[in-house]
Amino acid sequence: MTALARPEAPHFSSGPCAKRPGWTLQNLNDACLGRSHRAKIGKAKLKEVIDRHRSILGIPADYRVGIVPASDTGAVEMALWSLLGPRPVDLLAWESFGEGWVTDVVKQLKLDDARVLKADYGDLPDLGAVDWTHDVVFTWNGTTSGVRVPDGDWIAADREGLAICDATSAVFAQDLPWDKLDVVTWSWQKVLGGEAAHGMLVLSPRAVARLESHVPAWPMPKLFRMTKGGKLNEGIFKGETINTPSMLAVEDVLDALKWVEEIGGLKATRARADANAKVLSDWVAATLWIDYLAVRPAVRSNTSVCLKIVDPWFTALDADKQAAVPKEIAALLEAETVAYDIGAYRDAPPGLRIWAGSTVEASDLKALTGWLDWAFEDIKARFGAPAA
Repeated sequence: MTALARPEAPHFSSGPCAKRPGWTLQNLNDACLGRSHRAKIGKAKLKEVIDRHRSILGIPADYRVGIVPASDTGAVEMALWSLLGPRPVDLLAWESFGEGWVTDVVKQLKLDDARVLKADYGDLPDLGAVDWTHDVVFTWNGTTSGVRVPDGDWIAADREGLAICDATSAVFAQDLPWDKLDVVTWSWQKVLGGEAAHGMLVLSPRAVARLESHVPAWPMPKLFRMTKGGKLNEGIFKGETINTPSMLAVEDVLDALKWVEEIGGLKATRARADANAKVLSDWVAATLWIDYLAVRPAVRSNTSVCLKIVDPWFTALDADKQAAVPKEIAALLEAETVAYDIGAYRDAPPGLRIWAGSTVEASDLKALTGWLDWAFEDIKARFGAPAA
């Protein structure tokens, strides 16, 4: 054990994620605390968050960018409750959050013309089966499965429906074709390593036209209302948030956005995530006991890397012991202060989930791989298997 290098930062959780390198609380000394978020200074900071996102991500000038309550979940649900109804809807689900949007649409909104395209953990539904005369709801990157769509080629440029994309663990780390997307959502707590409870919502002109022409058949909670008198509430997209935001969290995400700009913008954050993912890919390729949950390399995430144990000893265990082994590995590495929160998501198959997003250092992931090998052999011995 003592011969193993320790990660400088043991934070490999898939949300909230690691803070950016060099982060300290002192970075937030300029936070607008004890002031109204509707005061001039508060509005200016909220507008700055919007403007920096637009600039870094290259969001088109005619798209609206807003800050909304309740993290990515709140942003997605605002879109679903506000926009769905006029057309049939295709729902793509291959992991927990996609399944959650299926529940919202089928069981809560009770849309009769909803079609669900599903795949098991580790793969994608048939993207060629999507009907673009329908509205389409999908996650870009499946945070709990480590499976992402490979690109935007499958999205019709001449689509009649809206492309509604939950991109929370993809933005800043993967290439999003804005012209193919009508609604995009994410939270500050993923690739930026920001604090929770705030979401970002981007609307294309087509999505705005839907908002202004469609009145939902169901009651709309106040937090979801984006129109007034049949017109878009433009204030939401200028920093006038629907509810009270945390100005400390606002200062924190501004710090993260400035860091992104300092290191080279979107190109740099994508390169960091790719480099991090390669560290894990190289380790998996050289390690017999572990493999990706994602079946095909083209759909493997570079942020939420989900892994399964494939050692013959493990696969011969009963289901309860298979569920226990990765939990024991995660607990052992947490006790060693080497890695925090690397167990698979509760609804996913037993395994490990390691965040490799842009705020993580490749050197820390390299150090982690040695500890993973050590922990697996230790837990294997505890379960009574002979040492390798």
